[in-house]
Amino acid sequence: MLYTRKGDDGTSGLLGTKERFPKNSPVYDALGTLDELNSLLGVCRAHSSHDKDNIAVADEIKNIQERLFIIQAELAGAPKSILPEHITELESTIEKFEMLIENPHAFVIAGTTELSALFDYARSVSRRAERRVLDAHLIRKVSSQTRIYLNRLSSLLYVLARYTAKEDGEEKELSPSY
Repeated sequence: MLYTRKGDDGTSGLLGTKERFPKNSPVYDALGTLDELNSLLGVCRAHSSHDKDNIAVADEIKNIQERLFIIQAELAGAPKSILPEHITELESTIEKFEMLIENPHAFVIAGTTELSALFDYARSVSRRAERRVLDAHLIRKVSSQTRIYLNRLSSLLYVLARYTAKEDGEEKELSPSY
């Protein structure tokens, strides 16, 4: 059964505890934002997997999605955590794709291509997820590795937005004219 009626009073329980928390608790806000990010990355992965030039991107996104489940489990109280090697792997991926692009020297207006726009959108959701996890950290501690991983993740999504724009043949992205 997909419903229990236990949350009808506006509370919900976390893994491994009988304690109930309001559904608008920072913990649930963080869990929901991580879930939103994971879903959005699924859209990015689906778009990437249709293009042979972006299969490597799709594979990297799947790894990130797996790590987001670890972060959600940790936040919910499971004995799971991002490991130092997950951070090293993420940093290596950033460096790998960064070498393939020309790093912009100004802000970039999102929307150069559909896929790059999705990665820019995922980047902004990633930053919000990081902030929500930091809010939740005041209630349920998360590891320093998890906090570092989330901090690096938005950098990777930025690089992937630039990379996919370039791979789709858009050499020049627009910057604000202010």
